[in-house]
Amino acid sequence: MPSYDQPDVLDRNLGEILQEIRVAQTGVQILFAFLLSLPFTSGFHSASAPDRAVYLTALLATVGAASMLIAPVAFHRILFRRRRRPDIVRGANRFAIVGLALMVVGVSAAVLFASSFVVGTIGGCVIGAIVLAWFSAWWFAVPFHHLHRRDDHPVTVPVTSSSSLHQTTMHAVSHARAAKPR
Repeated sequence: MPSYDQPDVLDRNLGEILQEIRVAQTGVQILFAFLLSLPFTSGFHSASAPDRAVYLTALLATVGAASMLIAPVAFHRILFRRRRRPDIVRGANRFAIVGLALMVVGVSAAVLFASSFVVGTIGGCVIGAIVLAWFSAWWFAVPFHHLHRRDDHPVTVPVTSSSSLHQTTMHAVSHARAAKPR
């Protein structure tokens, strides 16, 4: 069984987390662009002081999320070629979790801000709270529940060579074709 700190496992883990971060970054960038444009709209000037505070919360949380989701790039560049791949993977994981938490706050505050204009302050607060609970449940509560339900040992998957994987796949395909009714 390969160790969790073996180079091929670390490379795969880093690749996976960077792909996940790309997905989250897209959402943050879209929200950030929307929030940056809001003060320049005619309706923004009618926002109350509490509404502006909610807007600033959304904007600053989104800035924080963008910062944390981009941080693995700087972290990797600084530690590049210093045999620190385990630190890079752990750091990228932590940055991603903090970035996602800030994204939840930013999205929830943005929804609260927008919905309060449509349905009023109380309705906006209810909708914002529902969004906060929804994202928090699926992004954090459910994964942490599964994390604590199982043992704390990471699952290691045996690394197979590409030729061995190809042979296994071809065997499975030929077996499936043979079993298919004509």
